[in-house]
Amino acid sequence: MSLHVIIGAGPVGSATAALLAGRGERVRLLSRSGTRVRSGAATPVEAVAADATDTGRLAELVAGASVLYNCACPPYHRWPEDWPPLAAAALAAAGQAGAVLVTMSNLYGYGPVSHPMTEQDPLNATGRKGKTRAAVWEQALAAHEAGRVRVTEARASDFFGPGVRAQSPVGERSVPRLLAGRPASVLGDPDVPHSWTYVPDIAVTLATIGGDERAWGHAWHVPASPPMTQREIFAAIARLGGAPAPRIRRVRGWQLRALGVVAPVLREFAEVGYQFDRPFVVDSSAFETTFGIRPTPVDEALSATIEWWRKQATGVAAATVAAG
Repeated sequence: MSLHVIIGAGPVGSATAALLAGRGERVRLLSRSGTRVRSGAATPVEAVAADATDTGRLAELVAGASVLYNCACPPYHRWPEDWPPLAAAALAAAGQAGAVLVTMSNLYGYGPVSHPMTEQDPLNATGRKGKTRAAVWEQALAAHEAGRVRVTEARASDFFGPGVRAQSPVGERSVPRLLAGRPASVLGDPDVPHSWTYVPDIAVTLATIGGDERAWGHAWHVPASPPMTQREIFAAIARLGGAPAPRIRRVRGWQLRALGVVAPVLREFAEVGYQFDRPFVVDSSAFETTFGIRPTPVDEALSATIEWWRKQATGVAAATVAAG
């Protein structure tokens, strides 16, 4: 039984913790609030409240670990300010402990592209969030090449699945509305192909690259099913959920800019608008071929997502009745 330390108790960190615990590993999950995860494993996930930017404290918590997973997600509009100290602390702690550092990332670092993205594409981000994510990887890779620490990185497209609420087109602003037969809003063009990533597939990827030396020193794309337009994935959710055909409302650029005046998170979407105005497709064949792992079939993934959302609705209804 090895010790695995995970920074971040959001959907990705929680799913990874549950997966590793289910495999019989010892898991320590760090978050500012000390969020607990129910894994169903014989050995429960150890939840610890900690500030992961505190290098000394983080080093204490990572001591003896075989792998450190950075699954943190700072506030969207504060990435340039919050990511560098967090990444630096994780890099230092992993190096001190002799642990492999696995960073959860996305595709922002590539910037606008006109072809399916591969891990060999240059990191040519033009926006501040993309430049930040690219810099985090470049610094980690430099430390790896200097022999100070072993690192790897997983890159995923927009994700969905159990636990995913905000900052996803397939989250709280769409899935519950579709299941209720209500209109759902989309950013950008609803009819351009887009890659989507299922959270449990991210967890499998992180656990795989953390424990396989073939992965170290490289970035890997999380397995993704064939691209679907926003209209197509919404229609699939409605079909699988037994709901009416979806009614889609497109959020125009001027509307997003207006909303961004009072909502910093929405203001930040302008930087990555290209991802929804043109095809945004990821090629995950390198990971799939190297490790023999395929993405979860999309209908299976969406059905699990629908089931999770319905459980949330049932829980809210039960709580309301109890309170009444």
